[in-house]
Amino acid sequence: MPRYALKIEYNGQPYNGWQRQDGQPTVQGAIEDALRKLQPDFDKIAAAGRTDTGVHGLAQVAHADLTRDWEVFRLNEALNYHLKPHPISILEIAKVHDEWHARFDAKERRYWFRLLYRRAPATHDKGLVWQVNYPLEVEPMREAAQHLIGLHDFTTFRSSTCQALSPVKTLDALEIEEVAVPYGAEYRFAIRARSFLHNQVRSFVGSLERVGCGAWEPIQMKHALDACDRAACGPVCPASGLYLAGVGYDDDPFTGHAPQHILPKPKSAR
Repeated sequence: MPRYALKIEYNGQPYNGWQRQDGQPTVQGAIEDALRKLQPDFDKIAAAGRTDTGVHGLAQVAHADLTRDWEVFRLNEALNYHLKPHPISILEIAKVHDEWHARFDAKERRYWFRLLYRRAPATHDKGLVWQVNYPLEVEPMREAAQHLIGLHDFTTFRSSTCQALSPVKTLDALEIEEVAVPYGAEYRFAIRARSFLHNQVRSFVGSLERVGCGAWEPIQMKHALDACDRAACGPVCPASGLYLAGVGYDDDPFTGHAPQHILPKPKSAR
């Protein structure tokens, strides 16, 4: 039975997250419905990770086992046709070996977060950013972010409903860029790790915003981390600004085209 890897882009606003739920609109459910138009007995896809309600995908990865041996271009076109009018797009499909797994073979996940400072309400970016009406200081946020890099117990930044077996994770990168936009500024966070706890990224950004607005000193991020106490976390920011930007594999089946239209590589990392 041929196995296909799918690279998926989606706007998360209309959905109750990625994972299929009976009676609720989900990204997984929409893609599986489209696959059943091609194969009525199709069961389910497996993804690199779940995203919550309102979280977006720029390069989510999943795999599907089909009975027919499809030419990948035709399968890609057929799936996108049957996904209309959902705000979901299959960017690329690759045929993979039977043991390749979208989740278990993943070596890293990359998330982006967009925080918009503007007094006037966002229109074109409504539901795609977290908007605040005051400017932030980038350098204190960068200083605070350095306390999070490396291997730590991230209990403070973990949802109380998180099902991970351990709160100990390694954070590989957390980079922040400020970009001037009309009537304000956008703060862009690029975050990379092998895996994440539930609400970890949104907890990071919510706490860093406290630093950026002057409510916290940068050292308070270390104090919050060391506390290993959810009560020490800053506010958990909205899902609207969060994007699953990519998944890394040792044996990457795709062509390597990375999404660049939301968040270019931060200048500090060049």
